[in-house]
Amino acid sequence: MNDILLFTLLTLGLLGTILAVILYFVAQKFKVIEDPKIDLVEDVLPKANCGGCGFPGCRSFAEVSVKSADEKGNLEGLNCPVGGNDVMKQVADILGLEVQEQDPMIAVIRCNGSHDHAPSKVLYDGPSSCSFAHNLFAGEGGCQFGCLGLGDCVASCDFDAIHMNAETGLPEVNDKCIACGACVKACPRAIIELRPKGKKDRRIFVSCVNKEKGGPAKKNCSVACIGCSKCQQVCPFDAITIANNLAYIDFDKCKLCRKCVEVCPTNAIHEINFPLRKPKSDADQAPEKKERPVKETKATTIDAAGPSINESDTENKA
Repeated sequence: MNDILLFTLLTLGLLGTILAVILYFVAQKFKVIEDPKIDLVEDVLPKANCGGCGFPGCRSFAEVSVKSADEKGNLEGLNCPVGGNDVMKQVADILGLEVQEQDPMIAVIRCNGSHDHAPSKVLYDGPSSCSFAHNLFAGEGGCQFGCLGLGDCVASCDFDAIHMNAETGLPEVNDKCIACGACVKACPRAIIELRPKGKKDRRIFVSCVNKEKGGPAKKNCSVACIGCSKCQQVCPFDAITIANNLAYIDFDKCKLCRKCVEVCPTNAIHEINFPLRKPKSDADQAPEKKERPVKETKATTIDAAGPSINESDTENKA
């Protein structure tokens, strides 16, 4: 009995030793030596692991950054939205590169179909999920492109940067937004867009994504874009295009002149953080017309005997 036990232990020990040796040589054969710069880059990243950079986490972003620096000699197309320009400058310093500063971005809600502008026609009774409701019906207001108001974007945000407004039924973005893009991916109707914050935190955009023609769009929402092209006609920078009955403002071309806001007949274009416009005076709205001077004319007296004849006329005839 003792011999059997001893033989079993020796066999298992020998087998374990052989497998350990095999695993050692396999590990040496396929081991990957990581660049120590990856750890250095990862240390300066914010560790948010939000995916806003387009990669699964900060470690992946660090690996791609080091690889891009070695192979391309630049960090083009790479950006950490949470850390911003300060963090990207530290990353570039570690890799011995220079990085171009990028304008900070923020999420904007391209829908203004509030309870007042798009009154409910039906009542939704189901799971509180936009992705679920999107597959069932157009929406309580009837707009098949508008916000469903069930808060998938709020649930997806890890930075407490977006909340639902109980009065309007629409999401609102605050200054905590770091443009990670999680809410953009979560919205099944693509009404959330990342746009530059703009100078002095000012921005202009069309708060509508309805692609229906003017009549049906206005029927469901009083502030819908009707594709009238008035904004496009007054834009001096060719920043506005009309496609599928919908206007879109290119933020790279827009100079924030606000001319498009003034001519929009449905107030579908929003201006954020601009000073209040000065009210136009009556003189500005309707300039007075100058009256032309009336030429003096000789009055002719008419009586029963006929018109009188001036003495000068008589002398001329003579």
